Amino acid sequence: METLLAGAELLMRWDVVMALLVGSIGGVIIGAIPGVGPAVAIAILLPATFAFEPIVGLTMLLGIYGSSMYGGALPAVLINTPGTAVNALTTYDGYPMTQKGEARRALSLAYTASFWGGIFGILCLIFLSPVLALVAPMFGSREIFLAALLGIVLVVLAHRGQVFAAGMLAMLGIFLQTIGLDAVTYTQRFTFGQSWLSSGVNLIVVVLGLFALSQAFLLLVERDDSPKAQPLTGSLTSGFREVARHKRVATVSSGIGVLMGMIPGVGEFTAQFLSYTYARKTSKAPELFGKGSPEGLIASEASNNAVPAAAMIPLLALGIPGEALTAMMLSVFYVHNVIPGPGLFQNQLDFVYALYLALILLNVIVILFLMVSTNLLTRIIRIPTRFLGVMILLLSFVGVYSLRNSLTDCMIAAGFGVFGLILKRLNLPIVPIILGMVLGNIMEVKLRSAMARIKTPWDMIDRPIAFLLFLAIFAVLALHVRTVIREHAAQEGEEDHDIHNTHMGQ
Repeated sequence: METLLAGAELLMRWDVVMALLVGSIGGVIIGAIPGVGPAVAIAILLPATFAFEPIVGLTMLLGIYGSSMYGGALPAVLINTPGTAVNALTTYDGYPMTQKGEARRALSLAYTASFWGGIFGILCLIFLSPVLALVAPMFGSREIFLAALLGIVLVVLAHRGQVFAAGMLAMLGIFLQTIGLDAVTYTQRFTFGQSWLSSGVNLIVVVLGLFALSQAFLLLVERDDSPKAQPLTGSLTSGFREVARHKRVATVSSGIGVLMGMIPGVGEFTAQFLSYTYARKTSKAPELFGKGSPEGLIASEASNNAVPAAAMIPLLALGIPGEALTAMMLSVFYVHNVIPGPGLFQNQLDFVYALYLALILLNVIVILFLMVSTNLLTRIIRIPTRFLGVMILLLSFVGVYSLRNSLTDCMIAAGFGVFGLILKRLNLPIVPIILGMVLGNIMEVKLRSAMARIKTPWDMIDRPIAFLLFLAIFAVLALHVRTVIREHAAQEGEEDHDIHNTHMGQ
């Protein structure tokens, strides 16, 4: 209880409260504007948070991360355009309800289901993180290396149909973090005699380029657009009663979101798909799905809002991020020499409890804010996309330059911005590059540390947790190979069947 009170006291400082308000309300606004998204906002704000204390910076970033999906439901329901990528499934049932004249009901359901999923995810974070933290002391260098390797494998295999491209981009991320002065031998690596590469490729510069600048370039080169949304009338509180009537769907969907959030590289998309499929299969009215089903809308929003808190579980307990946004937050920890893992729970438990309370408060702030400001947010949706592009471009370059007052960093960020634009146009994933840089650094440091005590390959997996992680990597790869072989065999069977039918027709 004393630690909980210390965490509450840490959270009640005026600068932390301001950061929480700015992050949570700002996240809703950012989520409501199609074409921006939390990754862009966090990338822009990241350099500024390094100047704050860790609790202030992380509270602000958590606010944006946890609230943007609330705001993303607004354009998804009203204009059939998801505010963030993970609100795409919300359009399936949200927009048909708007076409039926039930926009207020749809938004109320979306907000309430998001709140349900968010609180459920936080409760799981509170109960599961200490359990993982108790196991975490058993993780030595080789276990953390294998856990990070498992994370890379899962991230790559999560991109179905693009596994080879995702693997190559993850390898690019691992390579990028090796550039510069080696911290152990103090030798130059992959600098090719260029002094500007001696300090390496900064993660934040790459993040700003790939996420923020690439999105700015995309908005600037595409047709200018100003989406229209009609104002709403009436109260938005009816969703609480309706979600309570569908509490089974809301709870199971939130549970799926928690499980998917804990697994690196899986995240909101898989959670939504599984939750939506479950809701449709168990519904008494499956024919309504895709035509305005309240259960479909609840499943989508509850699952994606349970993911952010769940994604913090491996980050806080093991120091291993599961996706790009938690990877960005990890950099805030490291800048302030706050190392996630068992030591965080042993030495700074008040800090951990402050984060838990911040997550609960941001959900309460967001739901109250949305109940009174939805009509104001419908006006924000109408901001012209090219104006947004110019603002993101300006803020991104200011953020990059403020890191080290370096024009070289600005040019590197611009280069990665163009590269990110190309990847987006080719529909290729960006996330593997960032996770490759973060997890690649963890893998290199831990492998070097472990090699001093390893004489044979078996020594790498001769401890229980290391062996289990090795089995998990082997099982994941084996299942993927099996799936690919089956898909290939099924495709060949279809082609043979088509050829046979063609010959029969002749």
